[in-house]
Amino acid sequence: MSKPKVYVTRMIPEPGLALLREHCLVAVNDRDRPLAREELLANVRDAEGVIGQLTDKIDAGFFDAAARLKGYANYAVGYDNIDVAEASRRRLPVSNTPDVLTRATAELAWALLFAVARRIVETDAVMRSGAWPGWGPLQFLGLDVSGKTLGILGPGRIGQAMALMSQGFAMTVLYHGGSKPALAIEEKLGARRVDFDTLLAESDFISIHAPLTPASRRLFGAEAFAKMKRTAVIVNTSRGPVIDEAALAVALREKTIAGAGLDVYEFEPKMAEGLRELQNVVVTPHIGSATRSTRDNMALLAARNLLAMLRGDTPPTCLNPEVLGKK
Repeated sequence: MSKPKVYVTRMIPEPGLALLREHCLVAVNDRDRPLAREELLANVRDAEGVIGQLTDKIDAGFFDAAARLKGYANYAVGYDNIDVAEASRRRLPVSNTPDVLTRATAELAWALLFAVARRIVETDAVMRSGAWPGWGPLQFLGLDVSGKTLGILGPGRIGQAMALMSQGFAMTVLYHGGSKPALAIEEKLGARRVDFDTLLAESDFISIHAPLTPASRRLFGAEAFAKMKRTAVIVNTSRGPVIDEAALAVALREKTIAGAGLDVYEFEPKMAEGLRELQNVVVTPHIGSATRSTRDNMALLAARNLLAMLRGDTPPTCLNPEVLGKK
């Protein structure tokens, strides 16, 4: 029996590729860049399975090109790049990689929060420049974290992990979003579910962990920033377009809010004009899941998902299990 053909749209860690190669004929885009649309469609024409990235648009055109496809696995927890409804219409299973990157992403959100609050990047640059004249009582004054109010937008796996990590800092925790109460953080932290305006008005730090939906797109714009404390910091490790970056640049420049930490961007890999020059924003290049073990586990989960699809089984983290006749 011949092995199924699988295409991987960008190099992923070896553990996932090794697992695929045990059962499939695997071709990989070995250039370290996203594929152009025409390249993507040309390379999936003979594929029975595909592992792709958030940068790959998985829509009707993709499915038309991949006429032999039996399933698609996203190497990401986000999946706004996938037309799940179209996949379901065609009875094609699709999947993502939740859970395995929860702690790593929550830890990066905390790293950004502290970096902004204590001006780490700015002061590191001063030290490296050789311009620091020595200690002074009014130098580089930052923001306290302990005892402050942490607001979580999107109390899913990552949002709740972020909140639980606040235990050592005696913070008040508020959260907004979710279809039901976040019992884990309510019971352990006394977290309160609040409306969006309350989250904006009362939070000293807001950490965004919401998926990208029509409702969340540019949820944080000029109007939202105006409702926040002037001493507030916003952190985004979820999806870039949840923040209107041009409005954020204005809010930071005019000190409407105190600071921001960003790992994702509205027009990634670019960021809005004006952000680069500001010292009250810390920017990282989408590294929320970038630990060795996390990326290995993402690759393994994506591979297991795809192998299950090729067998006709329900993948571990399927986004539309109903297409396989299983709930």
